[in-house]
Amino acid sequence: MDDKAERTRLFSFPGGVLELQSTGDVDEDYAGFYLQLHGQAHDEEGGVAVMRWKPTCIGYLRTDVSGVAQMWDQSQIRRLAERLGYDFADMVIYDPKFGRPPLARLRAQATRLDAEAVVVPSPEHFEGGEIPAALVLQVDVIVVNPEETYARRPVSQLPQHR
Repeated sequence: MDDKAERTRLFSFPGGVLELQSTGDVDEDYAGFYLQLHGQAHDEEGGVAVMRWKPTCIGYLRTDVSGVAQMWDQSQIRRLAERLGYDFADMVIYDPKFGRPPLARLRAQATRLDAEAVVVPSPEHFEGGEIPAALVLQVDVIVVNPEETYARRPVSQLPQHR
């Protein structure tokens, strides 16, 4: 019979704990395992499985609407996102002088960052002062003032903003 010591080590990582049981002599300065994810894990539906601590959101504003209050609007967006428990990932700032479609970059960033929500200072930051139905199909839209949330749902159920 071998009198080697049994040893259990616990290594925590985002999303769980790895328990390593060993028998035998192990140096005290043994660093343990390094966990790496190679490729992407997939969920049951075939989508990419990503574990997050909080849902992700991005901010959006138009420079022509914010004007000199742009820094204030950005801080209000960040503050509301934090209060609602979102992981704030990016601020998309649209300047109409560049002539690009106003929602193209916003929707691309929301897709790229797998955002759950977009936070805007007011509905006036969208064309015609109305929340775009195509955006609400993709993400929740949260307005700072007045504080409202337009949750993802079919287009026909979108309320009209006055």
